[in-house]
Amino acid sequence: MILLREVQEKDLDALERLAQIPGFINLPPDRDLLHERIVKSTKSFRDELSNKTDTKFLFVAEDLKTQQILGTSMIASQHGTADSPHFYFEVGSEERVSETISTGFIHGTLKLRYDTNGPSEIGGLVIDREARNLQERIGRQISFVRFLFLGLNRNRFKRKLLAELLPPLNKKGQSPLWEAIGRRFTNMDYWEADQLCQKNKEFIFSLFPSGKIYTTFLPAEARNAIGKVGRETEPVVHMLEKVGFEYKNQVDPFDGGPHFWANVEDLTPLKKMVLSTYDPTLPTTGVVVSGLLCLAAQKQGSFRAIHVQVIQDGEKKINFADSAVGSGFPSSNDACQILGLKPGESVVFMPYY
Repeated sequence: MILLREVQEKDLDALERLAQIPGFINLPPDRDLLHERIVKSTKSFRDELSNKTDTKFLFVAEDLKTQQILGTSMIASQHGTADSPHFYFEVGSEERVSETISTGFIHGTLKLRYDTNGPSEIGGLVIDREARNLQERIGRQISFVRFLFLGLNRNRFKRKLLAELLPPLNKKGQSPLWEAIGRRFTNMDYWEADQLCQKNKEFIFSLFPSGKIYTTFLPAEARNAIGKVGRETEPVVHMLEKVGFEYKNQVDPFDGGPHFWANVEDLTPLKKMVLSTYDPTLPTTGVVVSGLLCLAAQKQGSFRAIHVQVIQDGEKKINFADSAVGSGFPSSNDACQILGLKPGESVVFMPYY
């Protein structure tokens, strides 16, 4: 049984283990920085931060049987402020034609831009390698829990949502675009610059080129990484596009990973999210729907959700499906015990698609 909940102090060791997984930069491999993130997340869930634009909510997927943390994800209230702008490369093209020699070219271009009133952001997705092929589909659960929390707390987030994805890295684990541009203008290693960026982005203003960058002059490996994702990130792209995200010709200025955008009001999971009443007298067979479920009355600092198979009726009542047993979903008894759910209580259900 998997419990989706907010991160706690006791999860520090687990986060440190997940941060060591090659190919991910969503968790810093630094125990002190991870502890800072846990503290900020705890204060965010409890609404204890005075600066509401700085809130970041970190979720974990816990296997209740083994008490192992199998994955994490995050949603931030705002990415891009006056103190810490949201930087990106605008991907474009420019046509150059000479009538004299009857020759023309279309050149790809990159232009550094920034936003001081940025969107909310989802990120921080890391899944334990051994948990990626489980029938519970941990990745889907920990991804969608961010949308569930967003739907329950619309006033904490912006109207637009951003997802920054990781591009393919080379065999050395390096970003080809960073090696072609970032390193030449900062004289820093990619990981060093990424960590510095978490605290101070002044060096981007001061050192990055402000004019157009013609991708024609970049190595082929760097050009081919712009706006692309690695193989392990392809399922994330599929999920994002299916729920309402689009690529907007914007990429990360460090590694060229694509930025996907969505209007919160257009997100499919949020449009299908419903407030229901738990009624154990409803039939347990019929049209089965899979999704995430939580109590409608969530206390600050105690967010919990589970993935379930349910039966719904036209009167906004809901019951757990018999088919859930043995298929990676909790039984009705287990679900009620995990959430502390009683008959007649209000719940929020969000189908996956």
